[in-house]
Amino acid sequence: MHISYKIKIIFTLLFTVGSFSIYAQSNIFKVTLDAGHGAHDFGAVYNGHVEKNIALAVVLKVGKILESMPKMDVIYTRKTDVFIDLVERANIANRADANIFVSIHCNANRNTEGYGTETYVMGMTKVASNLEAAKKENSVITLEKDYKQKYEGFDPNSPETMIGMTLMQEEYLDNSISLASKVEDAFELLGKKIRGGGVKQAPYMVLHKAYMPRVLIEMGFISNFTEGNLLDSEDGQNEIAKAIAEAIVSYKRDYYGNGETEIIDVKPSQKIFDKPIKDTSSPVKPKVILNSSELKKTIKSTDSSQPLFKVQLSASVKKVELAPKNFKGLKNISISYDNRVYKYMYGETSDYDEAKKQLQEAKDKGYNSAFLIAFRNGEKISVQEALK
Repeated sequence: MHISYKIKIIFTLLFTVGSFSIYAQSNIFKVTLDAGHGAHDFGAVYNGHVEKNIALAVVLKVGKILESMPKMDVIYTRKTDVFIDLVERANIANRADANIFVSIHCNANRNTEGYGTETYVMGMTKVASNLEAAKKENSVITLEKDYKQKYEGFDPNSPETMIGMTLMQEEYLDNSISLASKVEDAFELLGKKIRGGGVKQAPYMVLHKAYMPRVLIEMGFISNFTEGNLLDSEDGQNEIAKAIAEAIVSYKRDYYGNGETEIIDVKPSQKIFDKPIKDTSSPVKPKVILNSSELKKTIKSTDSSQPLFKVQLSASVKKVELAPKNFKGLKNISISYDNRVYKYMYGETSDYDEAKKQLQEAKDKGYNSAFLIAFRNGEKISVQEALK
């Protein structure tokens, strides 16, 4: 890893611990938009629809919307039909100190009946379809000069290489999932199918090297006659771009804003911002966790030698009463407060199988983007580490 990126990660961690960020200084939210493929790398091509062109058109539309917003800075990995190495796309975001990285693509399948959207975060998976999707996108590196040296022998056709890719900067995973969930919520409001029932994880090389919350969006299948025509149309691209832009603005508001709603005024359509939640907070009860130190004390009060699992339901700048009626009937809700964001969690157990049941309960209630988090000795750790 380049020394400057190591320093970047160290400073990011220090600023997080101190509840301080570069954003707080500049008050500018930086978004890196990445249009997949380019030049001799056409991506998928079906029925006259070319992925590289559609991806670029949508990225430029998303960028135009975001650039009209206050305190928003947009960085593009490409604005024309050029080829950019996968690692360089991530480097562009890293050098810009971007707050988020969004890579935009189109899907395709020999089965032309397939349709719908998918949103990925960086991670390992045992789901064969996710691995195949990442393998297909990662194969782009073979078009680059000296790719074996540049990617240290990475072979996109090797299962061993795919499994060998480990999740980097796990501190970004929660935020990546939150951003991806907002994108999917936006697509759902457009009436689009969300394939797989929620956010997916896969080892995409373009995400692997970006040191920030990052997502990869598959806007739909250009191999499907109807969806391909829509994606290659001005109206179709406008609605997709607006949905992605609103998801980004909603994420910015939740994690970096002051709670005020920022309205995107492009064309009349249903807004996808979360409905404002009335603050009906009751006096804090002993089991409520308000900050990291209290969270650690609560966790340490149990057997600290055992990891504890919780289900994170959502994150918001709004504080709400921890009543079942506010969490779709779920009980045993706790809350933490870090970096001006409230995180709402369900359940608490040292039994991983029980934790998975609680996660399924949350998803059955409609929290499709819920995920497991783990703690040991009062410190947050990865679920993978907890399972060791």
